[in-house]
Amino acid sequence: MYRAVATCAFGVESVLSFELRHLGMENVEVHDGRVFFSADKTGIAKANIWLRTAERVLIVLGEYTSSNFDELFDGAYAADWASVIGKNDAFPVKGFSMNSKLTSIPACQSVLKKAIVEKLKKQYGTQTLPETSTEKKVRFSITKDKCTLMLDTSGDGLHKRGYRPLLNEAPIKETLAAAIVDFSRCRDDSTVMDPFCGSGTLLIEAAMRAKNIAPGLNRHFAAEFYDFIGRDTFDAVRKEAKEQIKTDISFHAYGSDLETQAVSIANENAKRAGVSELCDFSVADARQFVSKPGSIILANPPYGERLSTPQEAEDLMRDFGKQLADQDYRSLYVISSLPDFERIFGRTANRRRKLYNGMLPCQLFMYY
Repeated sequence: MYRAVATCAFGVESVLSFELRHLGMENVEVHDGRVFFSADKTGIAKANIWLRTAERVLIVLGEYTSSNFDELFDGAYAADWASVIGKNDAFPVKGFSMNSKLTSIPACQSVLKKAIVEKLKKQYGTQTLPETSTEKKVRFSITKDKCTLMLDTSGDGLHKRGYRPLLNEAPIKETLAAAIVDFSRCRDDSTVMDPFCGSGTLLIEAAMRAKNIAPGLNRHFAAEFYDFIGRDTFDAVRKEAKEQIKTDISFHAYGSDLETQAVSIANENAKRAGVSELCDFSVADARQFVSKPGSIILANPPYGERLSTPQEAEDLMRDFGKQLADQDYRSLYVISSLPDFERIFGRTANRRRKLYNGMLPCQLFMYY
């Protein structure tokens, strides 16, 4: 069994912890921006292939106090690096420090690298570590003088599902979109709409969830090339995941956008994700949006950051709010960074949740 951690955007921890428990993981512990759990090698593969809201899955190799470089070195040296890093493996070290006495990232990287090298040289009884074989990325976080050392098992971030090589100008991350879908309680019989669909991410994530398509089914992961986990483990999980895809469902998604190119991209992305039969994308102005009775509306409208000016974003939300005022829908979920969104939109949300879209602080406004 490994002690592992799945990282996520701030505000998404509760969804991620539920996902992990649903997968059968044990010892689930929630912290800011990450959720710890216990798993064997099959569990590591399952977490990578199945988690919709996690950014990365890592194996924890050490946790200790590190308020100075001596403590940082000693804690890293105490870890059993030979259990995961081979004699010839490459092991780049990357990480961050936050609210801690050790603030220089390059200096921390250097100290940790030296500690790992010295420990591996002792464990393998050698004076040389060629680092010519499998790359195993070591990651560290130092928060409030506590260092956590981890081995990355994901490789590329888990938001990279493989269906979105073509992007519009300001896409929402797949993992954040999946979290919003979870908050909205979409089911396999839901009707879901997005009047600002862009590249289609919100609706595609909803459709993948409805069909029970594992988000990592069509990509590879770093741990497939680790001798202690391996490709066979991942292939077995993939085979099982394919058998769980639903085909007889009544879910349907309708997306629209003012930009013709965005709609074209959304259609291509839906095909690559395997949900094109569930998604209809068309060119339309959100100011003329008409909801379908009983539908769930998901929206990531322009914030006035990249695609429009703040005033244009406010005017759009004011018009959109008026357009929706007397319409029939089940619920509405809008993510926005506009500081006075509810006043502009014309209605107070039933609930709000703080989220981050990239580095931008936002709120998810929920209307029932």
